[in-house]
Amino acid sequence: MRVAAIWLSFLFLTSLHAQKSTISQDDCNKIFEQRKQELILKLDQLEEKQSALESLQSAGKAQQTQREERLKQKIVEITALLDEVKKREANTKTLLEENKKILEAITKAKDDKITQMYAKMKPASAAGILSEMNATASAGILFTLEPKKVAEFLSKMDAKKASEVSQRLRQGPPFN
Repeated sequence: MRVAAIWLSFLFLTSLHAQKSTISQDDCNKIFEQRKQELILKLDQLEEKQSALESLQSAGKAQQTQREERLKQKIVEITALLDEVKKREANTKTLLEENKKILEAITKAKDDKITQMYAKMKPASAAGILSEMNATASAGILFTLEPKKVAEFLSKMDAKKASEVSQRLRQGPPFN
């Protein structure tokens, strides 16, 4: 680049010399040297700016690369966390289903035991106990018994209470 700048300066001065043949050789050399120094200074400034630009671009690329690496790492971490959450969710669903089955089995066993207990009771005793309960609870127990036992228990209950329990039985389960 410096050679090109010097060459251009030389051509410029040569053309200037051709136009003004009255300028002395010393004046031409002075002008040439002055112009040469100006061009060298500008060339140095351009080289400094280019070097600074290249340095800035290099730093920018390095920062971009670092950001991309951090982003990739975060994506890997998030993907791993998401997989862990999915596994835990599936495990939780499995446990929930198992717990529901266990709860249903326990509830059925409890209801069966209560049914057996009331089936073995005398009608007057069972009617006394059922009369003290609310209509929904009484209906829930009576619903599991044989119709003959239900009739015996209702016949021994207070008429008003027997009516409430009968209405609740007519509505059907669930008796909550």
